[in-house]
Amino acid sequence: MIEIVLYQPEIPGNTGNIIRLCANTGARLHLIEPLGFLMEDRKLRRAGLDYHEWANVRRWPNLDSCRSELGAEVVWAMSTKGHPVWPPSLGNSLDVSQSAVFLFGPETRGLPAEILQSPRINPVRIPMLPNSRSLNLSNAVAVVVYEAWRQLGYTGAKS
Repeated sequence: MIEIVLYQPEIPGNTGNIIRLCANTGARLHLIEPLGFLMEDRKLRRAGLDYHEWANVRRWPNLDSCRSELGAEVVWAMSTKGHPVWPPSLGNSLDVSQSAVFLFGPETRGLPAEILQSPRINPVRIPMLPNSRSLNLSNAVAVVVYEAWRQLGYTGAKS
């Protein structure tokens, strides 16, 4: 299972796009509060179209409660401050009973240093050209989800 964790997301349109992505790939989405918008925000609903009912979305009061519930050995924290180890190899270390957990920070500030330095957090970055600042959050999540799903053999995909 692919688990996407958004730490304090700020832009409703990005989260709506990610909800739609998760509905189409089977990834589960975890939203860490506080959110920068209401779940009823029309920009969130518009970006997610009619996929909201098909996505598995859960809200958490903090990152620790989410991590505890997921119980993942390793959390891949996607950050421009991460190590240039992309893509992480999931195939040899993940069986069907485990989850691949990917953590993303808020759009305007990224993940805090204390999270990036936490035990069992493995900060990695998506390659970009020199002098590039960052990818849009929903684009970065799409890159990660599809690479992880590819490595897991597109489990559950329509053939």
